[in-house]
Amino acid sequence: MVVEGRRDATEPALLRGVLFTLRRKCGKSSCRCATGEAHESPALAYPSGGRTKTMTLTEQDVVRVSAALESYRLAREELDSAADAEIAALQAQIGSRRQQRRG
Repeated sequence: MVVEGRRDATEPALLRGVLFTLRRKCGKSSCRCATGEAHESPALAYPSGGRTKTMTLTEQDVVRVSAALESYRLAREELDSAADAEIAALQAQIGSRRQQRRG
């Protein structure tokens, strides 16, 4: 679930993790899951304190969570791209200084 009120309204929600379908059996002998058809619900697996935690979601949460996961992915790609550009610029500066010392 995305926590409302913790961010600026103009900023998209960001979530890190993976959306998946959780399948499990409830253990009741008379339930349909006892014959093999497990119960299914959407869930979010996310890192927390060096461990992976799981949060079950409602169907209403899935659209919001999917959008927040996509926003995080895009933001991370943007940050990685900016960091790669800075590394390339630093390598060029170091290479230029080396050329000046040799030349």
